Amino acid sequence: MTHRPSTSIPFNWPYMTGQELGHISEAHRNGKLAGDGPYTKKCHHWIESHTNTLKALLTHSCTASLEMSALLLDLGVGDEVIMPSYTFVSTANAFALRGVTPVFVDIRGDTLNIDETKITAAITPKTKAIIPVHYGGVACEMDAIIKIAENHNLSVVEDAAQGVMASYKGKSLGSIGDLGAYSFHETKNLISGEGGALLVNNPEMIERAEIIREKGTDRKKFSEGIVDKYTWQELGSSYLPGEIIAAFLWAQMLEAKKITSKRIQLWQTYHSAFIDAENEGLLRRPIVPAECLHNGHMYYILLPRRFDRSKVIKELGENSVNAIFHYIPLHQSPAGRKFCKISGSMKVTDDISGRILRLPCWAGLEDEVNYVVETTIKVLSKFK
Repeated sequence: MTHRPSTSIPFNWPYMTGQELGHISEAHRNGKLAGDGPYTKKCHHWIESHTNTLKALLTHSCTASLEMSALLLDLGVGDEVIMPSYTFVSTANAFALRGVTPVFVDIRGDTLNIDETKITAAITPKTKAIIPVHYGGVACEMDAIIKIAENHNLSVVEDAAQGVMASYKGKSLGSIGDLGAYSFHETKNLISGEGGALLVNNPEMIERAEIIREKGTDRKKFSEGIVDKYTWQELGSSYLPGEIIAAFLWAQMLEAKKITSKRIQLWQTYHSAFIDAENEGLLRRPIVPAECLHNGHMYYILLPRRFDRSKVIKELGENSVNAIFHYIPLHQSPAGRKFCKISGSMKVTDDISGRILRLPCWAGLEDEVNYVVETTIKVLSKFK
C-alpha cells in the first residue's frame, strides 16, 4: 500500500495498512468523534496488553504526555530534572513550562543515550526526576538509572517517543519508569499523523492522570456513573485525541508486528551492507547492546570527523537520496541557554551531533535500500 514519489527517495514516508479509512468510517458511524470513544479504548487495551503497563492513556502528542508527567509529579519553580541535551525540544519544554529547570548531562558514545554514569554528579537537593530518552528505539541502561532514582528518591519518566515495540531485558520501553511517553507522529513506526500516549506504571498516579487528561476534572467518574456531575478538581488540560485519530491508530496497531518486522529487516540490511565501509573507516554503524531489542526506528551512520557532513548530504540529495542530520543539542540553543543548565562536559554530545547522518528508513523502502547503500558508499568514498 505504500508508495513514494518517483523523483527521489524521501527520508520518511508514512506507512499505511490500507485499513485506516475503514476504521475512520466506522468511528463516524458510531457517532462518537470526541475523545475516549470505542477506538480510544481499543488502543488503550492494546498498549496495556503489549507493554504490561498498568494504565495507558492516549494523548494528542508525546509532548502532551510529557507535560502530563510534569503535572503528575507536581513539579514547579525551583525543581530540577535530569535529561540528555541530545533530544527533541519537547523533552525539555514539557518541564520548563512548569518552571522546572532541565539539567543536561552528556550522552554515551555507543548508543547516543544518556550516560548513566554522569547522572549522580548532576543530582542536587532540587532534583526531582530523571528523564531518560531511548534514542532510535534503543534502550537506555535502565537498571542503573532505576537504581540511582531509588537511591535518591527520584521519579523516572521515560521519553520513549521512538520506542514503541522495543524493549530492555524483556521489558517494553515506557513500562519501566514511573511514567512513559509514546509518540505516534507520522515519522514514528506506528502512526496517527499526530498522537501519543502516557503509560502510567505507578498505581498511585492513575486516578490523577485521568483527571489531568480531562482538563483537570473528574469527568471519567461521571461517564462511569460514579458521580452525578463532574467538576474541576485540579490543574489539567485537554490532552485527549479525537476518535478519528484513534481509529487511524487502531489500524496501525493491528499490524504492529508486521510494520516492526519490516523496519527491523530494513535496519539489518543497512547494518550488514555497511560492514566493509566501517572497516575502511568511511563510517561508524549504530551499536545496540545485547540486552536491548530495538524496533528499527532509524538507521544512522557516524561520519569521520574529517568529512564535511553538509557536502555529503548535498551530494546524496543530488543522487536522489534524502539523508538528514538530527537534533541540534538543546544546550546549544537560545532557549536551552535561557531555561536550562549543564552538568559536566558535553563533549560527546557536541561531537556526535556534528557527525550523525540519518538515512531513509521506513516500511516500504525495501526495493530501494540497496540503491541507498550503494549511493552512500559511493559518495563517502569521495571524501576519504
